[in-house]
Amino acid sequence: MTSPGINVFFRQYWILKSLLVLVFLAFHVNNLTAQLTVSEEEWVIPTYLAAPSNKNPIFYNNETHQGAARHVYPYAMNDTYLNRRVDKAYKALVLENEYIKLCVTPEIGGKLYYATDKTNGYNFIYKNDVVKPSNIGMLGAWVAGGIEWCVLHHHRASTFLPMDYELVENADGSKTIYIGETEPRHQIRWTIGITSFPGKSNFRAELKIHNPTPFIHSFLYWANVAVHTNKDLQVIFPPSVQFATYHAKNDFTHWPISTEIYQGQDFTKGVDISWWINSVNANSYFAHDLKEDFMGSYDHGKQSGTVHIGDHNIVKGAKLWEWGSGPRGQATEARLTENAGPYVEIMTGAFSDNQPDYSWIKPYEVKISQQYWYPVKDIQGFKNANLNGAVNLESREKNTVFLAYYSTGKVNRARIILKNRDNIVFEKFTEISPARTFTQTVKIDGPYKLTDLYTEMTDSETGEMLVSYRPEEKEYQEKLPGIVEAPPAPKDIATVEEVFLTGKRLEQFHNSRYDPMDYYEEALSRDPGDIRTNTAAGNICLKNGDYHNARKYLGRAIKRLTKDYTRPVDCEALYLQGLVLKALDLYDEAVDTLYRASWDYEFHTASFLELARISVSW
Repeated sequence: MTSPGINVFFRQYWILKSLLVLVFLAFHVNNLTAQLTVSEEEWVIPTYLAAPSNKNPIFYNNETHQGAARHVYPYAMNDTYLNRRVDKAYKALVLENEYIKLCVTPEIGGKLYYATDKTNGYNFIYKNDVVKPSNIGMLGAWVAGGIEWCVLHHHRASTFLPMDYELVENADGSKTIYIGETEPRHQIRWTIGITSFPGKSNFRAELKIHNPTPFIHSFLYWANVAVHTNKDLQVIFPPSVQFATYHAKNDFTHWPISTEIYQGQDFTKGVDISWWINSVNANSYFAHDLKEDFMGSYDHGKQSGTVHIGDHNIVKGAKLWEWGSGPRGQATEARLTENAGPYVEIMTGAFSDNQPDYSWIKPYEVKISQQYWYPVKDIQGFKNANLNGAVNLESREKNTVFLAYYSTGKVNRARIILKNRDNIVFEKFTEISPARTFTQTVKIDGPYKLTDLYTEMTDSETGEMLVSYRPEEKEYQEKLPGIVEAPPAPKDIATVEEVFLTGKRLEQFHNSRYDPMDYYEEALSRDPGDIRTNTAAGNICLKNGDYHNARKYLGRAIKRLTKDYTRPVDCEALYLQGLVLKALDLYDEAVDTLYRASWDYEFHTASFLELARISVSW
């Protein structure tokens, strides 16, 4: 029989032990959190000054910017410079933990100005040594380097203007820098939340686009990520990518080995265009039909690189842009920096896979996407990557393979295996972290094919699969995808539906060369009551304040839509007509029409918001 004294002793022992464990865990968590800081500092950067903006905004010009109409009002142009170099103090918002350091400059468009791998000093996001604006932005002034947030339009209007910002410490120990604005041309609100995590080398950028207007708009979003380049830099698209395409998808080439004449460059002898050195002239390469969640770049000379992670079902776009390794490209880059050297842009787009390529956002809708970046080192490239890390597996001489892993967090006891035809040929338990990568040359007994191999890294303490890779042999697709042609004249399009869709695409992409109304009018000349076309034409008139014609077009759509039955399946025309009637102060008719539109789930919320506004002002 156990004595009461012994029971008391053991109870006190376990209580004390539990308290010590809790104290240890609290100290460990606090220690990690203490290593993650967010701060606002002053940073002096040599700056080439831009002249004050013209006080008179240009109401209209018939110019194109990045493939879309360059409508800038109410912004003023900012495209002249003083040719003066001064030391200028900027606000620097700094996120830093034991592995990475990020710097955001809210006065320069909210750009993430640089990101540094603290374990080796490599700037895995390009750090420009000067602020040297050039006329690349929608309003003119634009600065190379960092990550530019191209929201609504590419090289957006406010890319060189001050942004709102906020620093936030989150409950989970992470810290976030928010930047954003309400864009005055469309009245759309957007924010980017840049978050760093305790004990992690990856950081997140979360985009939120909110349409607080009663109108449907189209928008584009790309993160324009610059990285340092030289003869040793290779851009890495996932292994499944076999084609690259140009802007507007008007040209295609094979990737990574091009065998075509692509945008004037002759690659017909077979050129690996994933290497910066091999494209002499400026060019764009969009990954076609992205099927994986990663892309990036790797400097084989510095044995350092940059990885991007994003759900490819949302983050559809991956692009390489380069000025070119030839004399003209280098001369251009010399105008954008002093001593930071050349760069390439490894852009990623959400809700978009090309430029220009716009998606729709409905009234009062919010769209959200997340992207992550992190540095890699010492692994000689990567074949697969996720939020936990990156893996490389390559054949070498004398029946050996090179196996390497990078981890975005510390794993005390990682289990790394390599299989050949499901037989384990290599196994190792090791500590791995952003500061300590794993590399191994493995000799394989007997013949093997790379596609017979499989490797994975797991956390042996938790059993979690961290990252894996199995090489796949892709069937070579010789035939290039079909290009997107410029639209024919309205009269040359066969059907009313195709005429309407052509006009809708032109409207969606903010095309500056073609007027969508020309296509809508052609469709209506063939079928005056067409619901889709009357609704689209009425929407344009409504946005332009032409309420008389808007009411006419929408009335035609509603007449056919409601003939012989009460409630149509699509109430967009009713909703828009409600807005027209409200604008004309015809409140009785507006209320009736908006209530009818509210029966459609798609316009339920928007209709009731407009009804609430009428109830306040009526």
